[in-house]
Amino acid sequence: MPRRPRVVLSGVPLHVIQRGNNRQACFFADDDYRSYLEWLRTYAGETGCAVHAYVLMTNHVHLLLYSATPGGVGAMMKRLGQRYVQYINRTYRRSGTLWEGRFRSCLTQEECYVLSCYRYIELNPVRAGMAGHPGDYRWSSYRANAQGEGCDWLEPPHRCYRALAADDQGRQAAYRALFRYHLDPGMVDRIRAATNSNYALGSGWFEEEVAAALGRRVVRGRSGRPKRQRDGVTGDLRSLGSSLAITHFCAALCSMARPLRIEVGGGLLHGVD
Repeated sequence: MPRRPRVVLSGVPLHVIQRGNNRQACFFADDDYRSYLEWLRTYAGETGCAVHAYVLMTNHVHLLLYSATPGGVGAMMKRLGQRYVQYINRTYRRSGTLWEGRFRSCLTQEECYVLSCYRYIELNPVRAGMAGHPGDYRWSSYRANAQGEGCDWLEPPHRCYRALAADDQGRQAAYRALFRYHLDPGMVDRIRAATNSNYALGSGWFEEEVAAALGRRVVRGRSGRPKRQRDGVTGDLRSLGSSLAITHFCAALCSMARPLRIEVGGGLLHGVD
């Protein structure tokens, strides 16, 4: 069965997750995290991608980024993934794959959803019980976005981040305020489902616009068979079929030699000679 094409549009933010094979570790020491971030910076620049948020967990990676071209993110992830696997195999004298297949992703509507993805990504260590506060975790973009600590390659910030305040200090204060509370569980589930299934994340009109632009479905379809429509003359076909079955059953009972009492649908149906 062919793989579904990615849902990608140039200039629209993309949430990306890449997991270690069989959910095994892909970072083993501080140098591994540093190397990955250095190559992320390099290949993002070379492929025209802008990274807005990231977190490197023990066995997976989250990124929020966009590209000016539809193929930019795919090219960046391919080069980054190959370079990092070569480094890990050489450093730890191992062989074979490191990643669990292709990376997963979802297009993200800017209004309301981009800042939720920022929070989803940078709160990941807290949800995993690895840190009490996102600022306590070293391998994420929280300190850059919320505290202004040096990470100049995250520039330029997304326009939703810039709209938080008029200057950097005000933006950082407003951004920190977003983390006073956990992300709504319903939003966490929506982001996970859209990313794991390669769907669009946003409002109904956003999903319709993306589907029209790409010419294909970008949300999960309904499971099961379509419902049968009623016929104005014969009524519900299912009800008609049930009525015919009962009629034939009654006819068979009439040919039997002795009376029977058979319970049907809560009532009593009498079979007589």
